[in-house]
Amino acid sequence: MPLFSTELPDFPWDSLVRVRERAAEYPGGAVDLTIGTPVDAVPALIQEALCEASDAPGYPPTIGTPELRSAIEEWLVRRRGVAPAGTPGVLPTLGSKEMVALLPAFLGLGAGDVVAFPEVAYPTYDVGARLAGAVPLPIDTGADPEAWPTGITMLWLNSPGNPNGHVLSVEQLRRIAQWARANNVIVASDECYGELAWDVAEAPSILDQRVCGGDYSGLFSLYSLSKQSNLAGYRAAFIAGDPERIAALSEVRKHGGFLMPAPVQHAMAVALGNEAHVAAQKEIYRKRRVILQEAVASAGLDSDPDTVAGLYLWVGDPSGRVDGWGLVRAFAELGIIVAPGDFYGTAGSGRVRISLTATDERVAEAAERMPRLPAILAG
Repeated sequence: MPLFSTELPDFPWDSLVRVRERAAEYPGGAVDLTIGTPVDAVPALIQEALCEASDAPGYPPTIGTPELRSAIEEWLVRRRGVAPAGTPGVLPTLGSKEMVALLPAFLGLGAGDVVAFPEVAYPTYDVGARLAGAVPLPIDTGADPEAWPTGITMLWLNSPGNPNGHVLSVEQLRRIAQWARANNVIVASDECYGELAWDVAEAPSILDQRVCGGDYSGLFSLYSLSKQSNLAGYRAAFIAGDPERIAALSEVRKHGGFLMPAPVQHAMAVALGNEAHVAAQKEIYRKRRVILQEAVASAGLDSDPDTVAGLYLWVGDPSGRVDGWGLVRAFAELGIIVAPGDFYGTAGSGRVRISLTATDERVAEAAERMPRLPAILAG
């Protein structure tokens, strides 16, 4: 499993240093709406669960404790439409990013293999392909699969999408699963924003029985509690799907010592069994989203109407005169830091990503400043 670290692109966030410095000069300080890191407290019941399990002197199981495995399986049935009988394989992971970065290599992909992913996407899909020595290929995952290039070995989906909040329907996912089986393509669906649906009834899973009919071969779903439960600092996530391939992943991770700490395993099980805290956090994000949407509109900018879920707004200049970096610099003049769309591929170059993960006070501050943006763009 070679990892080709020399093939990696520059880390995109390093290019925002001067933007951050400029924003920090604004009276009242900078409002950072870039990285989607949670800022709200870890729910008390999860903190208490972590403490309950803190006397953990032995090595934890790589595959997850029986308590955690049951909690994941039950959650998949309850929240993601998985068939109650014949549940998929499950495996806890140290956050979902490490699995996004390493799954192609874990699966034995390499030279000659093609890893496709959304043309506007979280950059780690591209990184994971490069680490494995495979060819990264951005495509329009919302298009008809029959129009996609031939020769794809593995396909990443991301619904709800980061950065654009687009959602694939049950019918779209079903067509993708059928196409993948007909063409011997592995599908990995990153669904970590699945509980944050706003303007759509649901954000279905690739493992939903309406999509795959209970056949998980060649299919994976990745999920993280970072967003729904504010557990980014716990690195609490899992992969589920193809039982045979999950078993093979488990063996590799046993040898590599990829062990989720036992206290985190218990806390994660408790979190998955409690839906009240998820609903409460979702309402917090909903209120921030409404405030920022109204502020973006007051600034004369366009918020993508297909951004119906997720943790971000996907915003551009409706006139097309100002590109993503132009908007980034204009926002910085008001002390607001946003992410340029080309961080997520060349197809995103005309937009910026605005995160909902700032405190209520800082979101209100950003909203108060945004109406002054047109004057800066005109000046």
